[in-house]
Amino acid sequence: MQHDKVIAYASRQLKSHERNYSIHDLELAAIVFALKIWRHYLYGVKCDIFTDHQSLKYIFTQKELNLRQRRWLELLKDYDLEILYHPGKANIVADALSRKVHINMLTVEKNEQQLVFEIEKLQLQSSIDHSLIRLSQLLITPNWLQQVKENQIQDPELTKLMQKLQQGWTSDFKLDNGVLKFKNRMCIPNVDDIRQLLLREAHYSKFSVHPGGNKMYQGLKQMVWWPGLKKDVAEFVSKCLTCQQVKGEHQRPSGMLQPLSIPMWKWEEIAMDFVIGLPRSQQGRDAIWVVVDRLTKSAHFLPIKTTDTAERLAKLYVEQIIRLHGIPKVIISDRDSKFTSHFWKKVHTAFNTELKFSTAFHPQTDGQTERTIQTLEDLLRMCVLDFGRNWEDHLVLIEFTYNNSYQTCIGMAPYEALYGRRCQSPVCWFESGERAMFGPELVDEATEKVKQIREMSMNLR
Repeated sequence: MQHDKVIAYASRQLKSHERNYSIHDLELAAIVFALKIWRHYLYGVKCDIFTDHQSLKYIFTQKELNLRQRRWLELLKDYDLEILYHPGKANIVADALSRKVHINMLTVEKNEQQLVFEIEKLQLQSSIDHSLIRLSQLLITPNWLQQVKENQIQDPELTKLMQKLQQGWTSDFKLDNGVLKFKNRMCIPNVDDIRQLLLREAHYSKFSVHPGGNKMYQGLKQMVWWPGLKKDVAEFVSKCLTCQQVKGEHQRPSGMLQPLSIPMWKWEEIAMDFVIGLPRSQQGRDAIWVVVDRLTKSAHFLPIKTTDTAERLAKLYVEQIIRLHGIPKVIISDRDSKFTSHFWKKVHTAFNTELKFSTAFHPQTDGQTERTIQTLEDLLRMCVLDFGRNWEDHLVLIEFTYNNSYQTCIGMAPYEALYGRRCQSPVCWFESGERAMFGPELVDEATEKVKQIREMSMNLR
């Protein structure tokens, strides 16, 4: 707070080891947590910390400290702060925030019940027409589109543009069912923090899992527009604490490379590897099998056990890869014992699939899966930090996030490269209209995407 005005709120769940802390240590841990996330506000200025735990007032003069408290005390001494006692009865703001989860649960339950009542009121009926095959559907649309439409009228700049368009002015702006668009992208008004709501959904949602600045911008710019969108995205991502904790630097290695040839079609050539050394999940698995298409960069992340035999992996391969994409012509992998086993080689001889192994102690040969694994590990860490410790629970949405995120090397998302369009997610539910393609047009679109990807891959060499 500053001048009795709230600047920011923060909270998080206790980690498993923190549940064993004493009340004194928990209160001190809360202070340390606040100092870390708001360092940019508090470092170098005089600040007061109010707590309803009176003994913390004497932490700087306390003689007996455990190792954890000593470590935290070193951090506290970096700041010009004073810890003040705030009686529990007066500490109503923090107490209210700590009970917010229960309030939300009641609200959600009420909203779901209300939705059931509304659907019952519709009294939907079905009819059979023997002359036609008709598919009836109930379409439930979120109120986001209506909210944007109403707020556009309140934005002075957008209102001027809408008035000009109604007077016959021609430009890249247009009105579509009363919604202002710029080059078919919805114009987001600067009203009621609606832009921040969109940025939060695009970054923190389980369907996106903390994309980097470029990926987040590339995803948003296909659907929405406002002045300074790229700058706002970069600023938003730079302030994300989870991204700063987890993500490392990734750059191309220097030196002369001899890249593999570019595949001719989707899932003709695939690369695979294992992520091992993971904590055992509640389902008993401790590794991930990563399978990547070298052309579209689309991937599958399959949870496995390190003790699984080659026979078990071959069965999983047929169920999860061949079932969806057919038999590949080439498989690139390292020299793991499971991939070099007699059984594995016999299986792919029967499939007429060529096995290519990376050179010993040279994982760059299989650079596609190595880079994908780096991204996967970042996503796993962020999901564990934000959503819970059992990594296997998040793996399905991590795969969705990876395949629906923009990839610079192909100029689109893997899902779009594979199927010809972006997969629908909560961020794009508010899109009005739908692009329909039929028969030969679908084939032409897919062929054009492959041509585009191959040209981009050649230019990056």
